[in-house]
Parts: sequence; C-alpha cells; structure tokens
Amino acid sequence: MNGLYNVSSNPHTRSKVTSSSIMFTVIVSLLPAAGYGIFRFGLKALLLIAVTVVSAVVAESLFNLITKRKNTINDFSAIVTGLLLALNLPSSAPWWIGVVGAFFAIIVVKMLFGGLGQNFMNPALGGRCFLVISFAKIMTDFSVDGIASPTPLQVLRSGGEVDIIPMILGNTGGTIGETSVVALVIGAAILVIFGVIDLIIPATYIITTLLFIAIFAGKGFDPYFLLAHFAGGGLVLGAFFMATDYVTRPISKFGQFVYGIVLGLLTGVFRVFGPSGEGVSFSIILGNLLVPLIDRVTAPAYFGKGGKRYE
Repeated sequence: MNGLYNVSSNPHTRSKVTSSSIMFTVIVSLLPAAGYGIFRFGLKALLLIAVTVVSAVVAESLFNLITKRKNTINDFSAIVTGLLLALNLPSSAPWWIGVVGAFFAIIVVKMLFGGLGQNFMNPALGGRCFLVISFAKIMTDFSVDGIASPTPLQVLRSGGEVDIIPMILGNTGGTIGETSVVALVIGAAILVIFGVIDLIIPATYIITTLLFIAIFAGKGFDPYFLLAHFAGGGLVLGAFFMATDYVTRPISKFGQFVYGIVLGLLTGVFRVFGPSGEGVSFSIILGNLLVPLIDRVTAPAYFGKGGKRYE
C-alpha cells in the first residue's frame, strides 16, 4: 500500500469562514446589479428574478427530499445560482424560462454531480447555456415594453456605433444584470474588499479579451471600441461573478492566471469570429471543462516530490 496516496503536509488550518458566509457575501454583491436591473426593466424583471431564485431553492430542496439527503439550502448556494441565472436572462423572457433554467442548473449541473463543491461547471451558466440552445429566440429577445432593443455588441457587429456612457450607466439593451457596469463594479468591489475573490482571474480575463479584440477585430487599439467591448456583452458580470467561482476555477494562482488567459482567448474568438458577438457564457463553460487539465499542468509539486512550485 505504500506510495498509493499523496497526503499534503501539516499544518492543516481551520478557518471561521463558511460556505454560507461566502455565499451571503456574493448575494449582497449582486444586489446592486439586480436592483438596477429592476429599475431599468421594471416589475417584470423583479418577477423573473424572484421566480428563478425560488425555483432554484425548490429544486434543491426537492432533490434532497427525494434522494433522502440532508437539506443543503442553508448554505445559500441555491440562491446564488438562481440569482446569477436570473441576471443572465433577458427581461422579456416569460416566467417559466426561469423555472426551467433553475431546475436544469440545480438538478442536472449541480446535484446530480454531488452538490456544492462537486459540479464540473458553473450551474448558473450551465442553465443559461441550456436555455440559449433550447430557446434561442426567447433568450436573444432584448426588447423592452415590446420595443426592440439590440445589445451594444449587436450594434457594433452590424457596423453601427454605440454611446459609451449609457453602456457604463446601464441604459442599454441586454440581460437583466449585465447592462450597468457601475452596479457590477460596486458589487465586484464588495467581493474584493471582503476577500471573497482577488483580481487574478478577472484582470487576466478582461485584459486578454481586449488584447485579442484589438489585434484581430480590425479596429486596432481604438480605445472607444475596446471600452465598448469591456462594458458590453456581460464581460464584467462573467469575469467577476462567474469565472471566479471557487468550485470551477483552478486551484493554484498560476493556474488561475492561465485560466484567465484561456477565457479571454475564447471570448475573443467568439466575439470576433462567432455569429453573435457575445460569447462570455460559452467561454466560461468551456473554460470550466479545461480546469482539470489546467490544474494537472499547473498544480504545485507535492511536498518532498521536488520540482518547480507555483504559488
């Protein structure tokens, strides 16, 4: 039996930080974007957010009940999944879209793989990608009060021009939670200040995306064009709130740096060469699938094994 196991060396430290406290902080950090989304899109956005969050909690409770597992809704992770999914939905989507997406995210992506800490991709993004593939027309309808409202990146894709200030403030088309960069930055600051995330993944992701676009989109290093890509398409929402998910990101700091570059390259490819000009959700999902490989390549050497260590 000797040599079959690699056990990390002591000391093993204990922390007062719990999963529920981390999830609660994430919920608080998402409130500015959710609040602005409700202000921007009205009560329909509030209803969609409420239905999606409640559906996520109900889905997890029912799964635990049916499978006779301990109820896990007290860790608030189901609320985070429901809220993130809702913020990735267009306000014009019918209420049942939130129910379908939440049940898929919780049951298929999260619970069937063992629950919190075992899922191989971000549940909220898994639910959103499922909805985009299954209900493409609904998920790409960004009309407000029956009036068509294309996203800024769709306008850029068609050769039009966009106004940066409304994009930063949030007076544009898009999903409920992606439009206001100001609200998202406030939420991101909360995560950083309370030590929930650091800036390795978000900064690497955003910088790589913008560099790729500058090189391959044909506009060069046009600051106006690059700022539009920064503020549009859910890049800020994805970089700070979904790419940083503890479960589906690499373990080591160097691995997280590589992960951010991979996400940036994928998003750049989708935006420059893809049909929609968006690409954040699918980039993070594909990046999640590559995390085991990234971890394998960049993992620190076991104690006593020698080799280069990445901190």
